[in-house]
Amino acid sequence: MTAIDAAQKIKIIKEVRTLCNLGLKEAKDLVEKLPALLAKQVIKEHADKIKEVLTPIGCTLIFK
Repeated sequence: MTAIDAAQKIKIIKEVRTLCNLGLKEAKDLVEKLPALLAKQVIKEHADKIKEVLTPIGCTLIFK
């Protein structure tokens, strides 16, 4: 994740928390310290799910 829509920050934190199985503090820290690595070596379906959920609420994502 390289950028977020600041107006959607709370929604993004909630979604990152759910998608990455993190606690509230960890998710908040991850979202506030960009750029951030959300997942490493995940299957395509999980990467697609992350993109499907976070892109519409204002996240800029890069997949390698």
